[in-house]
Amino acid sequence: MPPLPDRTTARLAWTRATLGDDSLMLEPASSDASFRSYWRTRHDGKSWIVMDSPPAQEDPRPWLAIGERLAAAGLHVPAVQATDLVQGFLLIEDLGSRLYLPALNDASADRLYDDAMDALLRMQTQVSCDELPPFDHAMLVRGLETMPEWFLQRHLGHTPDCAEWDVLEAAFDVIIRNALEQPRVFVHRDFHSRNLLIVEHNTPGIVDFQGALAGPVTYDLASLLRDAYIVWPRERVEGWVEIYRQRLLDAGVIGTAVDPKRFLRWFDLTGLHRHVRVLGQFYRLWYRDGKPGYLADVPTVYHYVVSVARSYPELADFVALLERHAKGRDLTQAAGA
Repeated sequence: MPPLPDRTTARLAWTRATLGDDSLMLEPASSDASFRSYWRTRHDGKSWIVMDSPPAQEDPRPWLAIGERLAAAGLHVPAVQATDLVQGFLLIEDLGSRLYLPALNDASADRLYDDAMDALLRMQTQVSCDELPPFDHAMLVRGLETMPEWFLQRHLGHTPDCAEWDVLEAAFDVIIRNALEQPRVFVHRDFHSRNLLIVEHNTPGIVDFQGALAGPVTYDLASLLRDAYIVWPRERVEGWVEIYRQRLLDAGVIGTAVDPKRFLRWFDLTGLHRHVRVLGQFYRLWYRDGKPGYLADVPTVYHYVVSVARSYPELADFVALLERHAKGRDLTQAAGA
């Protein structure tokens, strides 16, 4: 039996056959923290993206199914031209390369976040989360446990003792209870400046939605406004949070009992869950998967964890534990580097 062609050869052959052009070429468009990658090509004056999603590692069907839900609600996700689910190749609309991240500045932020919050409200009010995996207690715990495993133990070389595990578990309980008391909605899960694009019509373009869950109403808002890749003054963030609370109130997603203080606590502690998880995940991507590109963003994530947790007295011991072991360490350098 002849050997199977490698993915580079198979990907190019499939694209040429699909578009009926034996001369076209592919160039890298982007990649993410998974096995998925994206490639750009041009045909008859139009740009296309080929998504390479190896089925054994990254089944493309969830991306297709969730994309259909989002598109049906009028959100701008890449339209699909052709699929090969056996090989894991998809030919999709090219939303361009105008990511939110480089476009965000003091002058543009209100407008860009207003567009993003419009899309988020539509997602939370018009996209069903039925049959999506629940962001339940077990998943919340698993997310938090990446931090002690990969940050404290693997990176800092510290194994928590019994008393420290008590501190971690008490903090995790506060964070988990906060998430579970919120209304359940569609959660994109990575709704931030590297997954939102400025497009000509129906902006923003939205990508990387295949991990969607049914979860807490403030999760995507925290992903957006407490982005690991850009930091805003707390006062400005809290202003945007209140604007979105009013939108949820007007839409009937929350009631008047969810006042600004309660909603801000939901937002803060839900964001804290995300950042505690990401603090472990960024190191896991390096030590386990050999992907060092996220280490430069660790200081921002660590700052979010410490600064937000410090605002809540019940998390004081948690902050002290982290600072005790991270003090004086260069968080951007792999252990032993």
